[in-house]
Amino acid sequence: PERRPVMKHCIDSANPDLIGTQEGVYHQLKDIAHDQPEYRWIGLGREGGSKGEFMAIFYKADRFEPIEFDHFWLSDTPDVIASTTWGNSVRRMVTWVRFKDLKDNREFYLVNTHFDHQVQTAREKSAELLLQRVKKLDPSIPVIVTGDFNASAGHNKAYDILTNDGYLVDTWHTAKEKRGKVVATFHNFKGPREADDRIDWILGHGIEANWIEIDTCSQGSQFPSDHFPVIAEIRLK
Repeated sequence: PERRPVMKHCIDSANPDLIGTQEGVYHQLKDIAHDQPEYRWIGLGREGGSKGEFMAIFYKADRFEPIEFDHFWLSDTPDVIASTTWGNSVRRMVTWVRFKDLKDNREFYLVNTHFDHQVQTAREKSAELLLQRVKKLDPSIPVIVTGDFNASAGHNKAYDILTNDGYLVDTWHTAKEKRGKVVATFHNFKGPREADDRIDWILGHGIEANWIEIDTCSQGSQFPSDHFPVIAEIRLK
């Protein structure tokens, strides 16, 4: 309840067309949907149904139409709901949506995830599976990948697995402009800390970023989240 007003303020201020969320539980997502009536959302609890945290995707309903969507779990049995096999005690998953942009009828995928916070092997295997699944999507359609990867970009093998072959690019490095200060994206409700320590990324295939920033929006001493969102203006190639 304390974070709900500042969450609304920060979303209103940024006014994103699309949002990939992590860690939202069902009642929180319903609150956001109530406070942001211009958005619709798609997601599933990582423990099945409405149970556990969601990797929900919010989108402006007057701009985008979902064409198809699905979920899979970061495990050796990705199509088994709530499965986990890599030593991580917390279930981890991916939600993706294929959208049509109603402005020009172009299509793209938005893929949203949250990697494990404790087990490095799980992060690496998650990266391998995510890249494999992304490459199985229609290669003619651009892909945007958002997530809390619990791995510092450029300093973790999971990041290398996702980006080294060049299929997915990190928009932080390819954006034409970086806005604002470079701060750690995880701040644990303590506020901005100047550091190149990004564990939240926007990756993509067939996309370019005009600009990107780490948004430190707050009201007084209240932050909407223990992470700062990464925001980019994306152009489909």
